[in-house]
Amino acid sequence: MNLWLHGPSRPPRGAVPRPHQQYDDVAEASASLVIRAYSSSFGLASRLLGGRVRADVRNVYALVRVADEIVDAPRPEGDDTERRATLDALEQATGTALRTGSSSNLVVHAFARTARRCGIDETLVAPFFASMRTDLDRTEHDDASLATYVYGSAEVVGLMCLRAFLADEPQRETQYAALGPGAQRLGAAFQKVNFLRDLGEDGDDLGRRYLVGLDPADPDEAAWTRWLDDVDADLAAAAAVVPALPRSSRVAVCTAHDLFSELAVRLRRTSPVEARDRRVRVPGAVKARLAAGALLRDGLPRTATPVRHAGAAA
Repeated sequence: MNLWLHGPSRPPRGAVPRPHQQYDDVAEASASLVIRAYSSSFGLASRLLGGRVRADVRNVYALVRVADEIVDAPRPEGDDTERRATLDALEQATGTALRTGSSSNLVVHAFARTARRCGIDETLVAPFFASMRTDLDRTEHDDASLATYVYGSAEVVGLMCLRAFLADEPQRETQYAALGPGAQRLGAAFQKVNFLRDLGEDGDDLGRRYLVGLDPADPDEAAWTRWLDDVDADLAAAAAVVPALPRSSRVAVCTAHDLFSELAVRLRRTSPVEARDRRVRVPGAVKARLAAGALLRDGLPRTATPVRHAGAAA
């Protein structure tokens, strides 16, 4: 396969790719493969991103996915000590690649190229790995530890993606400051929805209890409703800033927002006891309809009214 046909840095007609450029494209193809294998919803939304932005966001999510698999899908022959060592090695490789711009790990290499181009640094990467490491230490959260965990596992990922969305914007730092809180709220909403969807699996298979007041073994209806109210507040706050995103990312983010809004609606229609035994999903036909609606509305979420700030891209 000629990877130059699929990468973002296709050379002029007749040009021979330099060896390091071919390696860069292989790395990005590897990141794309990770996403296709692990996330149908994200794969749908990411296809609506602009070309370079699409590659950058996939590179971010591929690293996140690999780290998540280390802590959530241990090898049968491994143990917690081995998982910790593997996660530590991944963080060290990522830190080195952020400094040097390259790695022998293809997913890390793709992430580092995106990070250096878009302005993603250790202030976002370190909290992410800290939260991943928490999953090896803590099985139950209180309010404070959950807030820290959600920030590192989800909110910083939203901020990394926002860095990618704004990488080529002339006023990107101003926009980043204005849109950052909304990106964090969207990441938090995604994470909480997945906590609710994975209530049984997290409790039974991983022995974890993330959401305060919601016992996976005996989920309380009132606590279930409170957490869905919290999700709705996050989604509303995120929806208000989506229209101010650049056109290259707005429709994709709107689609992701609307998919998780639909999941929240379906979770409300499901009792917590039923949800712990059956993961709530959005059928493929509904996902396609939500994506088409986001395209028709030019990236305006179903629950949003346009809110723009000085310097926002049209």
